[in-house]
Amino acid sequence: MRAFFAVLILCAASALFPVSARAEDPIDTTRTMIEEQIKAFLKDDAETAYSFAAPGIKAMYPDKNLFFAMVKKSYEPVYHPGNYAFGRSRSIDDGALIYHEVLISGRDGKDWTAIYQIMRQPDGSYRINGVQIVPDADSKGI
Repeated sequence: MRAFFAVLILCAASALFPVSARAEDPIDTTRTMIEEQIKAFLKDDAETAYSFAAPGIKAMYPDKNLFFAMVKKSYEPVYHPGNYAFGRSRSIDDGALIYHEVLISGRDGKDWTAIYQIMRQPDGSYRINGVQIVPDADSKGI
């Protein structure tokens, strides 16, 4: 009977305080990061949007305002999407490199596909290493 109660208590404790056997899913983590960057673009929050850029991007655009101006000019569908939804995602090398497909309806009524490349950094965090946008593209996978 004691063994039964011990098992019952352990089961209840594990339900109340689940122990994660693995780190957070990199697909979910990076998807959230993309959403946060898009929200920052929509609020014209250059500092937050820039914080998600990988070191290579920051080397090309060493100032948040230069980065923001580049995004506004060259990535309008990402900068101010009408609507967006996540398509396919792909993790390479156990999460070292993540690709996300983001389907965007632009404010101009055109449809776009943005492919985000996200790299795990030496400290384990993720940063956006680049985005390729393609107009009127059907999802072909990554």
